[in-house]
Amino acid sequence: MLTSILHRVTGDGLALVGLGVLLWWLGAMASGPEAYETFTGLMTTPIGYVVLIGLTWAFFNHMMSGLRHFVLDIGAGYELTVNKTWAIASPILGVLLTIAFWAIIFLK
Repeated sequence: MLTSILHRVTGDGLALVGLGVLLWWLGAMASGPEAYETFTGLMTTPIGYVVLIGLTWAFFNHMMSGLRHFVLDIGAGYELTVNKTWAIASPILGVLLTIAFWAIIFLK
């Protein structure tokens, strides 16, 4: 049940918050260097990083849950132990992928 709820919440978060950040980023790029500096200045604050890391986690968690649903849609993984294992693994993989993604960004 938690995996299903997280899938819905992350999808909504990506649609609402992610779309807002994407449109702000595109608008800042189109508006010139000053607007883009404002965007990058705010997105590199601690709150900005929380938003960006949260969006990244939402993306990876939603993707892992979507892949789980894809496997179920093709008729595999309905065994109780397999289904429970993937339901537990989906959010864990989302967190691990988020950590790996930001580790690559911060360590460059």
